[in-house]
Amino acid sequence: MGRTYLVEEGVGQYLSELSAAGTPFVTGLLIGQSSPQRDYVIRAVRTPPREQHKEQNIPPRLASLDEEWITTHASQVSRMLPGGLLVLGVFLIVSPELSKDGQNALRKLIFSVEKSLTKRRLWKPAEEEVSDRAALQICSATKKVVCRTYDVQDPKSSAKPADWKYQSALSASWLALGCTVNVNIHIPLLATSPNHDLEKNTKNGLNRWSKQIEDSVFLINGQVKDDDTELLEGQKKSRGNTQPNTQFSDVKVLTQLCQGAGGRSTATVQVCSGSINLRGAVKCRAYIHNNRPRVKEAIQALKRDIINTLSDRCEILFEDLILNEGPQKKSLGREYHVLPQRLFVPVPGSSVMLSDYKFTDEAAGEVQERFVELLDQAVPAEDIHTAEGISTVDICAVPDKLEDTQQTQLTKATLLLKLQQNMGVVVAAAVAILASIFSFNYFSD
Repeated sequence: MGRTYLVEEGVGQYLSELSAAGTPFVTGLLIGQSSPQRDYVIRAVRTPPREQHKEQNIPPRLASLDEEWITTHASQVSRMLPGGLLVLGVFLIVSPELSKDGQNALRKLIFSVEKSLTKRRLWKPAEEEVSDRAALQICSATKKVVCRTYDVQDPKSSAKPADWKYQSALSASWLALGCTVNVNIHIPLLATSPNHDLEKNTKNGLNRWSKQIEDSVFLINGQVKDDDTELLEGQKKSRGNTQPNTQFSDVKVLTQLCQGAGGRSTATVQVCSGSINLRGAVKCRAYIHNNRPRVKEAIQALKRDIINTLSDRCEILFEDLILNEGPQKKSLGREYHVLPQRLFVPVPGSSVMLSDYKFTDEAAGEVQERFVELLDQAVPAEDIHTAEGISTVDICAVPDKLEDTQQTQLTKATLLLKLQQNMGVVVAAAVAILASIFSFNYFSD
């Protein structure tokens, strides 16, 4: 038996409007949440049209789908999803004459989108995690809906049938978890790193930090709860509620400061050309379905939001630096940059809020334009809620060519530190050498 997709009724209305547009085909993304029992689809978002395609008069063919444009859109949208939400699959609305090639096109898109999204992640999916993604095809003339799934962990996976069922007020009373994480991450820039690759070094540093988040202790409303208990244990579940009603849980994140008693740490001496420091307090949020969710699911969703939100901000900052300063900038002096701030925007008819990031000099109108372009959603300015203060990046880099005296001092300091760390070995070696000399002189006489 295939998977079941419970779909918000508003998604069906949106897809009907797209199919009535009269275009040969429309592609887009399905957004929602996956669970062991079933998947939930709360949004569908069409791929924004590309300007250059409007000017071409080539007969439409599914083989000419702009795969790169669609995967780029998926990457941009994934940044706007809080914890618990992900791109569940892709849809294709197609005219009858093109429908026979629909499943082949969808299969190709599903694997391309997943590959693009996986590259950006600093976390790995759990072994028991669902890896099926939806391929939804709708005939624009007959309105026939065909939903199939592919296992994105298996490149040779074949299509499996899936149920597509609409439901009203699907996410009207989903549960929300929120926390504030204080960040103070120091990332050394190794002298051996080619061209002072700031983005690569930052990602490596965030990768180490993400492991700390994975190993942290999470207190839900001040309590440590067992992974397999229900998140709503001891609380009344709201039924029949068609109005957005968020049940919010406050979470505290306790990061371990040191390794356990059985762990060993070693000091490493590295020659560095500078450092990157990320500082600030970031707001994190995750949403979970209200069908008997487990604590493990909720905590996993929040962990991923913590990791994603900092990684995404750094990506956005470096993209902005390249756009404004060019990719040729190799070495830097000391610089301060402000990370983009997080904001939240409600999903109509849902308790879920979507996310975005804005620099301090960006106006609300630019945020509104992004939501229209990427999520096909008009957002009133009063619905944009900025969640946090300013977080900074301090980049302190030493010039490429150090003075000879500086390099000598650095080398001496490094050697001295290494000698101190290995003093026992040095003394033992010295004694052995003296003994051999004494023995040689004694027998020579």
